[in-house]
Amino acid sequence: MLKRVIVAVICLPLVFFIFFCLPPIFVAVMVSVLSMVALHEVLWSTGFVKNPWVSGLSILLSGVIPFWVYLEEGIDAALVGIFTYFVIMFCIAISSHYTVTLEKMGGSFFFAMLIPYFLSSFVRLNAMELGQYLIVIPMVAAYCSDAFALFAGMAFGKHKLAPELSPKKTVEGAVGGFAAGVVGCLLYGALMDFGFHLQVNYFRFALYGAVGSMVSQLGDLSFSYIKRQYGLKDFGNVFPGHGGVLDRFDSVIFSAPLIEILVRVLPALEG
Repeated sequence: MLKRVIVAVICLPLVFFIFFCLPPIFVAVMVSVLSMVALHEVLWSTGFVKNPWVSGLSILLSGVIPFWVYLEEGIDAALVGIFTYFVIMFCIAISSHYTVTLEKMGGSFFFAMLIPYFLSSFVRLNAMELGQYLIVIPMVAAYCSDAFALFAGMAFGKHKLAPELSPKKTVEGAVGGFAAGVVGCLLYGALMDFGFHLQVNYFRFALYGAVGSMVSQLGDLSFSYIKRQYGLKDFGNVFPGHGGVLDRFDSVIFSAPLIEILVRVLPALEG
């Protein structure tokens, strides 16, 4: 627990410094680095891909996607990039004497697109009006839910939520995480209201917290499904006490795009 707290104390201020103090391109840089490390973790820790050319090419693709998103008009670059990716990938497969299978190519491309494109919601949120305030909401929903699900589970947990995937998770912890996601987003809305004098729709902030918490817990369980399938405890050890990038950002990978959708459809902040 102490290691988890120390890592949070160090990393959270760094993330907020990138969000609020550096030019927007640095958000894309952060997402790119996290995506490449996360993809390396999922491909190599599982042993799913052992061919360094396949994994290297997929990691490179995941690293450039956030910059295509940042450019907004990067559709031409994306078309060229993805076309080049598949041409090289099939050249590798053809020369591999059937050791690079369709399953491995498909799985590599799946994660190379899913992780960076979903995390690039931070890039897209940051580019919106009031983006410097919106960009924090997915983290509030996910991490409030994560933290209080842990505490509620330790204090009150009796009924297992998904014992085959995550033996320590409980129904009581999930309920506590759900409530914390809602409360956390409402408190963040109050900060925007009274601290920054923005117009806040509290009902929509509560909605952000509710669905953000639910989908973040689904993200956690989804990547636990992968870990259990391959007999892993953690994807990596980048963050002591937390595991790898995927272990720390699995919930955010799911919450960020959903919060982005809600922000676009049901905006809760106005200047």
